[in-house]
Amino acid sequence: MISPTCSIEKNHPQFKDLQQYIDSLKINHENPRRKDTLIMTLHRAQKIFGYLPEIVQVFIANHYSIPHADVSGVISFYNFFTTTPKGKIQVNVCLGTACYVNGADKVLQEFEQVIGVRSGQVTEDGKFSIESLRCVGACGLAPVVTINDKVFGKVKAGDVREILEKFFIEEEVAEKEAANV
Repeated sequence: MISPTCSIEKNHPQFKDLQQYIDSLKINHENPRRKDTLIMTLHRAQKIFGYLPEIVQVFIANHYSIPHADVSGVISFYNFFTTTPKGKIQVNVCLGTACYVNGADKVLQEFEQVIGVRSGQVTEDGKFSIESLRCVGACGLAPVVTINDKVFGKVKAGDVREILEKFFIEEEVAEKEAANV
C-alpha cells in the first residue's frame, strides 16, 4: 500500500501490478460490455494502492477506453471506494441507526480522542485513519467497530483503549506466526 504521504507517479511499481491485472482481463475495446469488469479492477487497484487517487482513475479509464467521468462515477456511487489515503490501521465506526441509538457517537468520539485525529482523517505518520460508516450490516452487534478486517460488537466508549490493545496484541502474534512459516 502506498503511504498517505507518498505521491504516486506513473512509474511507481504498483502501476505494473495493476497493468498486469488489467492485461489478464483481455479487455476488448470494441465491446460495449467492456465495463463489466470495471468494479473488479477498481477493487484490485484500491487493494494495490490503498485508495483511488485521480492518477489511478485516469490510468484505468485509459486502459478501458472510457471517459474518466465513468470511472469516477462508479467510485463516488459505491461507499467502499475511497479517493483519499487511509492509515495502515483503519478504524471504522458504524453510525447507522441501530449503532447510533446504542452510543456509537460516543465510541467515535473516544477513538478520535485516543488516536488523535477526527473521522475522515489520517494520522501524520500514516498509521491510523478513522472513518464513520452508514451501516456495516451487523445491527445485532450494535454499536459495531471494525479495525482493518476485525469486527468488534457491542462496543462502549470505555472499551476503546482495550480494543486497540487487543488488536495490537493479535497483530503482533499474527506477524510472529507469519515469520515462523
